[in-house]
Amino acid sequence: MNNLFARRLALLAGDAHRHLLTQGYRGIERETLRVTASGSLALDAHPVSLGSALTHPQITTDYSESLLEFITPAEHDVSDALAQLDRIHRFTNAHLGGQLLWSQSMPCILPSETDIPIAWYGTSNIGMIKHVYRRGLAVRYGKAMQCIAGLHYNYSLSEDLWRVLKKEADTPLDDKDFQSESYIALIRNFHRYSWLLMYLFGASPALSAEFLRGRPHQLDKFSEDTLYLPHATSLRMSDLGYQNRAQAGIMPPYNDLDSYMRSLSRAVRQPYPDYEAIGTRRNGEWIQLNTNLLQIENEFYATIRPKRVINSGERPVEALCARGVQYIEVRCLDIDPFEPLGISLETSRFLDAFLLFCALDESPLVDEQAGDEASSNFALTVKEGRRPSLMLQQDGQGIELQAWGLALLERIAATATLLDQQYGDHRHRDALATQKNKLLQPETTPSARVLAAIEANDRSFTGFGLQQSRQHAAYFASRPLGSEEQAEFTAMANASIKEQQRMETEESDDFDAFVAAYNQRTPSRLCG
Repeated sequence: MNNLFARRLALLAGDAHRHLLTQGYRGIERETLRVTASGSLALDAHPVSLGSALTHPQITTDYSESLLEFITPAEHDVSDALAQLDRIHRFTNAHLGGQLLWSQSMPCILPSETDIPIAWYGTSNIGMIKHVYRRGLAVRYGKAMQCIAGLHYNYSLSEDLWRVLKKEADTPLDDKDFQSESYIALIRNFHRYSWLLMYLFGASPALSAEFLRGRPHQLDKFSEDTLYLPHATSLRMSDLGYQNRAQAGIMPPYNDLDSYMRSLSRAVRQPYPDYEAIGTRRNGEWIQLNTNLLQIENEFYATIRPKRVINSGERPVEALCARGVQYIEVRCLDIDPFEPLGISLETSRFLDAFLLFCALDESPLVDEQAGDEASSNFALTVKEGRRPSLMLQQDGQGIELQAWGLALLERIAATATLLDQQYGDHRHRDALATQKNKLLQPETTPSARVLAAIEANDRSFTGFGLQQSRQHAAYFASRPLGSEEQAEFTAMANASIKEQQRMETEESDDFDAFVAAYNQRTPSRLCG
């Protein structure tokens, strides 16, 4: 254990500061496709009974009208966030008219590209900019890739805890900058070790053969309708999923917040010939917000992001520049098809211990070689993570994935113990023990269990996905919301519709001018 990690553990273990460990926030965003009772993509509009996808705080859409996104409020204890996620699922399930929530990260069998409906948010300028951005994703990457679903885990430590660590560090940075740079240090460690999350929680080793739409691949044939890799953990996070050659050269540095913001700011202002050839309009209609490498910062497909709650119309980089990093968003998690909510409480407890470890441990700056090593370890794990004796690279030296994983868990045990001391139980150590078992017995990983379940479902990815979707629907239907909770969600839906109507009625700005102004809102000091 290095000196910094040991000092921080000792500092936070004391009675004066240990309570601060429970004062951070957790939030979960779960994406899921709406599908018909037979497992095909639902092509109708976002259900009115769920409210406005533009203004509802908890039920919205991601890329497609068919791709729901559930957003929990931020809670101190992740169990409270999961309880709210459960209520959102139960409300939604009751208003789908026989449709299902798809249980997998990789999509169901999709219709033709032209028939996949892009999310619609109404005619306000904010609503239209969200829609046009998604049109841009369609022309740049195709619609099918945008139908992949994931789960995002939002995590913060309390600002008072960061102040305690800042005082111990004796740094000239002010509170805002120390907190921001500490989150960036967390992200550096996350990149070093996120291959472990893909091994432990990757759950997409197979996909529908139709998903690739004739694209070249090196997958094995499981059956006529299913492709897979025998040792893969997450094809979603491989080069078959959220990858794009245009973005390959813009991996932002994570050595300080300014360099990260400058990298993304350049990307949203850098013209890209292929996108210039497409243009911003077709037959008089907007088809993308601009012809630059990125339309907006969020187009960059990162496995983790530094975040700050944004104001209406504000760009993400503006918020970071003005007010610093508020929390981080982990974006590489697959939907767990064996869990109705897509994630379990036990997984969430482990993530809390893992992310606290990343926050407290020494985090050296990253050079090109270290960055390449981390990217290589991640890419190898998503495609071959369960291969026996798989070798990764640690500081230029070969090391077996299993041995490194077990060593990491020993270090993470320190933060799990610290958290359990505050809660007065062993919930985090129990979660850690489950993950250790996955390293010792690869057949217990979600990815291995998925392949076994597909084998039992006539070797069909679609058959397995539909089976799980039906089971989850029955689970939610067996636990309907009480009348007060139902009324609360109904009121929230109605209020969101009225808010969208108000925005559309009162707004008078020209959309073309709105887009032009939005495209120019990158802070000037970041445009070098």
